[in-house]
Amino acid sequence: MTSEVKGLTAQPASAPTTTGTTSHAGFIKNNLRDYGMLISLVAIMVLFQVLTDGTLMQPLNLTNLLLQNSYIVIMALGMLLVIVAGHIDLSVGSVAGFIGALAAVLMVEYEWHWVPTIAVSLVAGGIIGASQGWFVAYFRIPSFIVTLAGMLVFKGLALAMLAGQSVGPFPTAFQRLSSGFIPDVFGGETLRTTSVVLGAIAAAAMLFFAMRSRAKLSAHGMAQEPYAFFLVKNIFFAGVILFLSYLLASYKGLPNVLIVMTVLIVAYDFVTNRTTVGRRIYALGGNEKAARLSGVKTQRLAFLTFVNMGVLAALAGLVFAARLNTATPKAGLGFELDVIAACFIGGASASGGVGKVMGAVIGAFIMGVMNNGMSIMGIGIDYQQVIKGLVLLAAVFVDVYNKNK
Repeated sequence: MTSEVKGLTAQPASAPTTTGTTSHAGFIKNNLRDYGMLISLVAIMVLFQVLTDGTLMQPLNLTNLLLQNSYIVIMALGMLLVIVAGHIDLSVGSVAGFIGALAAVLMVEYEWHWVPTIAVSLVAGGIIGASQGWFVAYFRIPSFIVTLAGMLVFKGLALAMLAGQSVGPFPTAFQRLSSGFIPDVFGGETLRTTSVVLGAIAAAAMLFFAMRSRAKLSAHGMAQEPYAFFLVKNIFFAGVILFLSYLLASYKGLPNVLIVMTVLIVAYDFVTNRTTVGRRIYALGGNEKAARLSGVKTQRLAFLTFVNMGVLAALAGLVFAARLNTATPKAGLGFELDVIAACFIGGASASGGVGKVMGAVIGAFIMGVMNNGMSIMGIGIDYQQVIKGLVLLAAVFVDVYNKNK
């Protein structure tokens, strides 16, 4: 018995350590899911670029693509945390529509300034998320039931608040939240130089932080992706940022909402990858009992994910209302389906504990490019729904298949 224990304890010392870069085959196998989503997005964009005779990547359509999917991306960031924690939120579309209605009533009927209107709207979204999260986290009511009830409640409240009619228009300053563009300080006419410069700064910052992160991993002897993959991946991303910045600059420049999205994506990527709270959310979704026994306050953590979701749903509702310049009773209808689909297509697991911020963003743009491309091609909404449903089913099937395998 003693010899067996000695043999077991001595084995790690004699085994080779996993330092330096991993093999190319092993890296591809371990990261096929993440890179598969990115490759899928690129392939879908190339496909629709060909099928639409180059219309997809025209500056005007590219700008519309960003504006049309901005609120989906914003909500997908919050939904990812909810799904990773092992829950679901079906009410986000109704909450977004309700907050848009609330903002419209405050600005149009009560003549509030747009700044306090936004502040009150975000607080209201947080309160809505907290009310739903309280039932889920502390009363153990399934999130599916709680948020389904919330979807009905806030859809009805939005109808009542608007009295079944559209309310608008909004102040010009509020509209710029979604339809405004970064001003060009260099006075460019055919090309917005400021947007190109910001794109170059973003690309350089991405390369800098990627190199610094790799250097830290190397200094601690941790396994890394092969240098060839690292180099090609980061050069590719930098090139994409520069190219898209140039295309957008040739129209009106970078949209204001793109800056908002970028800040949120960077912030949530940092929280999920570099903070204790982020690691605990993944632990909660992976094994709630084990997380609780490890000292994680699982109830409070689940509660906070719904509060966060409510705030982001409110922000998305404001962005959507600003884009339409009016609040309508049907605003937010079906948003929850696109948001949930974006997370699952982006690699989130239906059982919780798995998912990445960039995966959710990529999933949102896969849905957006498909919607935009099929609309340009004249495909009816009926067949669009069929195709999106099949794509979602395929994404979940791959997740379950890999887990069972």
